[in-house]
Amino acid sequence: MMDKISLILVIIGALNWGSIGVFQFDLVAWLFGGQTAMISRIVYTLVALAGVWCISLLFRERSTLGDSSTRSN
Repeated sequence: MMDKISLILVIIGALNWGSIGVFQFDLVAWLFGGQTAMISRIVYTLVALAGVWCISLLFRERSTLGDSSTRSN
């Protein structure tokens, strides 16, 4: 569950950075009242923590639940 929440937050962060890069528009700041607004800072912090959490996905072994080589016929 934590992985899915983290991935959703990372995607939100990526889309926000994309809008900043392409349109020079910070969607989070616009939605929550500026970059220095407390809720914006919370969202930025949650996205950053989710990014740190997702680093662990790079070092985990792939789950064998969906691996057809371990299934018995």
